[in-house]
Amino acid sequence: MTTVQGQTVDVPTPDGIADAYLTAPDDGERHPGVLFYQDGFGVRPSLRAMADRLAGHGYTVLLPNVYYRHGRAPVIDLPDFIDLEQRPEIFQQVRPLLQGMTPDVLAADAHAYLDYLAGSDRTTPSPVGVTGYCMGARLSLATAAIYPDRVAAAAGFHGAQLATDTPDSPHLAVGTITAELYFGHADQDPSLPQEQIDLFEKALTDAGVRHRCEVYPGAHHGYTQTDTAAYDEEASERHWRELVALLNRTLA
Repeated sequence: MTTVQGQTVDVPTPDGIADAYLTAPDDGERHPGVLFYQDGFGVRPSLRAMADRLAGHGYTVLLPNVYYRHGRAPVIDLPDFIDLEQRPEIFQQVRPLLQGMTPDVLAADAHAYLDYLAGSDRTTPSPVGVTGYCMGARLSLATAAIYPDRVAAAAGFHGAQLATDTPDSPHLAVGTITAELYFGHADQDPSLPQEQIDLFEKALTDAGVRHRCEVYPGAHHGYTQTDTAAYDEEASERHWRELVALLNRTLA
């Protein structure tokens, strides 16, 4: 991987300024853009390190603080190591922020993030890739569905509630997607039971979406996040291989 250079940037949105982390190879060249959606805990050092690792594979990566309406990152005061069994009050801070991520909010914000990437002098003028974690997996899927002409690849890892019985369930909107998808589900994830996995897979297949969904055995919700008790090195490294392969074949 190449050396990267990252910086905090401000992204204009209809509701104000979203602070974000932009990172790219330190070579002065333009590279394909990737929109990187956070998990529920928000932008923090471990996520910026993930964005840097992805940029090292030859991409310009934008990691926005999707909670910007509540302040600049870090929005939540987190410990260095997140263990929800020991610190259940953390999720009490996260829940209202998650509830604010409505479809209308996402559509407006995703447009702003994509515009910022398209206008950057570090990004090639072509469709982008999107990846997301936890709630970010849903944001990744929704961005590909709302802006199919701007997204060539979308990935999601340990996503939750991807196929529910609510009228705004993510799986109901996949018919517009033209991107290639990859989703890595966690085997030990109560927020995505087998019936949802099956329904999500069926929705993608019925819509003719190019995709591959895999269940990572033994992995828990949050398996990619190094600063949490859910981290699983084997599953995380598998996710890196699959994500980079997806982007390499769709954005090159």
